[in-house]
Amino acid sequence: MKYARFVVIGAVVLLGLSAPACEAEESWSSLASPDGTFRIEFSVGDKGRALYRVRRGKDEVVLPSGLGFLEAGGVDWTGGYVKAELGAAELHDGSWRPVWGERSLVRDHYRGAVVLFRRPGPLAGLKLEVRAYDSGVAFRYLVGARGEKKSINIESEKTEFCFTADHKTWAVYSAQGKYSKVKLSELRSSIERPCVLETEAGKVIAIAEAALVDYARMRLRRSEDSPRTLVSRLHGPVTASLPLRTPWRVVMAADRAGKLLENNDLLLNLNEPNKIKDTSWIRPGKVIREVTLSTKGGMACVDFAVKHGLQFIEYDAGWYGDQGKMTSDARTVSRGGLDLQAVIQYAEKNNIGVILYVNRRHLERDLDDLLPIYRRWGIAGLKFGFVQHGDQKWTRWMHEAIVKCAKYEIMVDVHDEYRMTGWERTYPNFMTAEGIGGDETRPPNEQALANLFNRMIAGPADHTFCYFNGYVDQTTSHAAQLAKMICFFSPWQFLFWYDQPSSAAGEPEFEFITALPTTWDELRVLHGKIGRYAVVARRNGDDWYIGCLNARKARTLEVSLDFLAASKSYKAHTYYDDPGAGTRTKVGISRRAVDSKTVLSVPMSERGGVAIRISSGK
Repeated sequence: MKYARFVVIGAVVLLGLSAPACEAEESWSSLASPDGTFRIEFSVGDKGRALYRVRRGKDEVVLPSGLGFLEAGGVDWTGGYVKAELGAAELHDGSWRPVWGERSLVRDHYRGAVVLFRRPGPLAGLKLEVRAYDSGVAFRYLVGARGEKKSINIESEKTEFCFTADHKTWAVYSAQGKYSKVKLSELRSSIERPCVLETEAGKVIAIAEAALVDYARMRLRRSEDSPRTLVSRLHGPVTASLPLRTPWRVVMAADRAGKLLENNDLLLNLNEPNKIKDTSWIRPGKVIREVTLSTKGGMACVDFAVKHGLQFIEYDAGWYGDQGKMTSDARTVSRGGLDLQAVIQYAEKNNIGVILYVNRRHLERDLDDLLPIYRRWGIAGLKFGFVQHGDQKWTRWMHEAIVKCAKYEIMVDVHDEYRMTGWERTYPNFMTAEGIGGDETRPPNEQALANLFNRMIAGPADHTFCYFNGYVDQTTSHAAQLAKMICFFSPWQFLFWYDQPSSAAGEPEFEFITALPTTWDELRVLHGKIGRYAVVARRNGDDWYIGCLNARKARTLEVSLDFLAASKSYKAHTYYDDPGAGTRTKVGISRRAVDSKTVLSVPMSERGGVAIRISSGK
C-alpha cells in the first residue's frame, strides 16, 4: 500500500533563542520536522556568509555553520549574501516497500522547502533544498542554468558542521580501517562518513551523505579555524551539467546510538524510487565462497548450500587468471580443473545461484562485452573487486555499471573501499558493499561494535564472515559469530569466507544458520553502546532473531521480549558460548517457552555473544 499527503504551510521564525551577535535571533528562518523534534534554521552572518544551524528539542546539535562551495575560476558561493529566504514549506507523508531491506515498509515523512540566499549584483544566489525529518535533517545544493552557461566546475565544497563542544568522535581514516575514539580536536586527517560523535551527556550525532551518484565523495576534515568544526572535503573537483542537484548532507541525532541504526532509512528516503520494473530476479540469500577454484569444490559448495539453506556460491579472484594483470581475460575461464559451466548448470538444477568476482581493471575495460556473456552463462551476480572510488569519474562509472548490470538481470556486490549512500533503493540489484573492516581484517568484538554503530548507518555491509577459521577462537567466539550474522545487515550475507564444506562436522548450531533470513520486516536495537555491547532484534514474518554481542568485559544484559505479540506463544532457541558443549565450536543450545512478558537474562564473556531465534508456535 502506498499513500502520500502534501500540505503547504507557511515558513516560521523562531524567537527567544540565543545566537551569535552577528546574527540577530529574529533573522533566523526555521523549518521544523513534522513533530517538531528537529529544526534546521538559516541566516546570513559576517561578510554575508550563508549559515545554517540544527536543533533537536532543546539541544543545539550544530551551531551556526557555513554553507557553500568554490567554483573553479574564482566564483565564491560561500559569502556576499544579504538575506536568507525560506520558501513555503511542504509536508510530505508517504510510504514505500523496498524490494529487500531491514524493514518491509518505509515511511517517508518530512517537511521540505527551498532556501535562497540572495546577494546583490549579477551573481546568482545560493539555493538549497532542505528536508526536516523527525530523525534528522538533510540539505543539498541546487544550481540552475545561468544564461549560456550550461555546466559548472566545483573546485571544493565548504559545508561546515560546527559543534557545541570538542565531542568524542568515532574516527576511521579509510572505509575498511580501524575505528578510534578521539576528540574532534585530535583528528589527524579527513575521516569517513557516516561519522558518529558522542556528547558528554551520552547523546549521539551522525553526519552522513546520501544519493552520491555522479559527484565526488564527501569526507570530513577538521577545520583549520575551529577545533570543534568539521568541514566537507570532496575527493576531487566536480564537473556537472546544469541544472545540478548535489548529494545530500545529512545530520542525525538521538539519545542513544541504537536509534541512529533504527533511523538509517533516512538515507534511503533521500534517494529516488526503484527504477527496475521487474524485480522478480533480485534474490537475497546466504553465500559460501568457493576457495579452491575447482569444479569439485564448486559442486561441494552447491551440495553444502542445499543442505544448510544457503542460496549462493561465489568464485573469487583467480578463476580467469591473475586479477592484477591486464592480460587476464574475464570472458574466459583459465583456471585449470575448473569447468565453470558444469558448476553453473549443477547449481541451477539445485536452485543455487553462482556469483563471480571480477577485478575492477577488467570491468573497466570489458564490461560491455562481459555482461551479455555472463547472462548466457547464467550467473546470478557479480562482485566488483578493488573498485576505484572517491572521485567523480569513478563514482559515476560504478553506478553506471550497476545500471548496466540491471539490464542483464545481474546482481552486484561492490568491494573494497566503497560505502553505500542509499542508492540501493533506486537500483535494488545493488545488493551490498564492503567498506567495512570485516572478518578479512580479523576484528575483535570492540571493532565489530564500532563498525555496527557507525558504518551500518550507511546500509548493507559485506562483512565476509568466517565461522571455522582459526582467527575466530583468537579474537571472538563462535556464538558471537552467529550473533553478528543478525546484527550486521546484508541481503547477500557471506557466511563462510575462508571456510570449506569439509570444515563442517555436524555442529548442532547449524540449525540456526539454516533458518537465518537475510532480509527483515522490522528492526529494534534493544541495548547498545558503541564499541562495548549491542542487542539487535530483527523480525522476519512471525519470527524474531536477536543478536547479542559483547566486548571489553563480561556483562549480563536483561532483554525484555515485550515486542512479541501479546496473544501468541513462542519458543526461544538460544545459542551461547559453552566450553562444555563437547564440540570444537563450543556453542551450547537451550530452548524454552517465552511470551511478551518474558525477560531474558543474557550473560556474555568479554569477547562473547549470544544468538537467539524466537519462533512462533509452541
